[in-house]
Amino acid sequence: MTIMLPTTTAGSLPKPSWLAQPETLWSPWKLEGAELAAGKRDALRLALDDQRQAGIDIVGDGEQTRQHFVTTFVEHLSGVDFEKREVVRIRNRYDASVPTVVGAVSRPKPVFVDDAKYLRSLTDRPIKWTLPGPMTMIDTLYDDHYRSREKLAWEFARILNEEAKELEAAGVDIIQFDEPAFNVFFDEANDWGIATLERAAEGLKAETAVHICYGYGIKANTEWKKTLGSEWRQYERTFPNLQKSRIDIISLECQNSRVPMDLIELVRGKKVMVGAIDVATTDIETPEEVADTLRKALKFVDADKLYPATNCGMAPLSRDIAKGKLRALGAGTEIVRRELSTGPG
Repeated sequence: MTIMLPTTTAGSLPKPSWLAQPETLWSPWKLEGAELAAGKRDALRLALDDQRQAGIDIVGDGEQTRQHFVTTFVEHLSGVDFEKREVVRIRNRYDASVPTVVGAVSRPKPVFVDDAKYLRSLTDRPIKWTLPGPMTMIDTLYDDHYRSREKLAWEFARILNEEAKELEAAGVDIIQFDEPAFNVFFDEANDWGIATLERAAEGLKAETAVHICYGYGIKANTEWKKTLGSEWRQYERTFPNLQKSRIDIISLECQNSRVPMDLIELVRGKKVMVGAIDVATTDIETPEEVADTLRKALKFVDADKLYPATNCGMAPLSRDIAKGKLRALGAGTEIVRRELSTGPG
């Protein structure tokens, strides 16, 4: 049976306090070796259970097995030196010390496939897995080898495609590529970024999604948002080309953002993950607030193509707040489902 308005998350959920420091983005692990491997799996089970209890239909691993949404993938690749670090400007917003690309990049072995198989063994619900997109990967590294953002992006797209195909074989139903860089580097996104994203998704039978957000609720991002004016129209720059792309689902930030809802019209025909949960506040939405966001979105996307979701990952929040927000997402979606099934009046 097809679920109307299937709920999902953008990706990350908070990690348990025994695994990593709570409410801290990219927090180091508290365990090591075999204990860490077991701890990650325990955390994955808990994240899945939290999603189940909240009524989330398309579930993920809560990104419990990775420390950072880009570098944990990159750590498993050859050609990148994590000891040799340089400070770069991340998405034109903040400086960070990042690893250096020192040679040809390749993927010696699968990165998340065993974790995906484990998640698949725990549930019969549809599962979604997140991977960094090629443009966002190159924006999180210092390139001392290719000396070309585009060339490196194509190499990463090839590697991501290898991983994505193995995730599909492991039973993943939706593979999501995170591309916050699409909200910053518009010309590059249109010139070659969307093309490299399509290369990463090439030949997949699983559905593909691209997640384009305004970032976690960290200071650098909230400060940047203050500079964007009364309307956030960044999506307008990339949506027309994404609408023509082979990507199945477009994920965007809507709750408490200044994104004009009518921009969804630009990707008419695609499925849309509508962010109805604000991850940059500790206030827990009411189900009615979630329902209101979904009703507004339904003016621009058909009900059979709307996936209620979170704006972005919830890793920096406390587990209690994240659970409350998940429950609000489930309950708010249920309100709109009832309205749609009974019709007007």
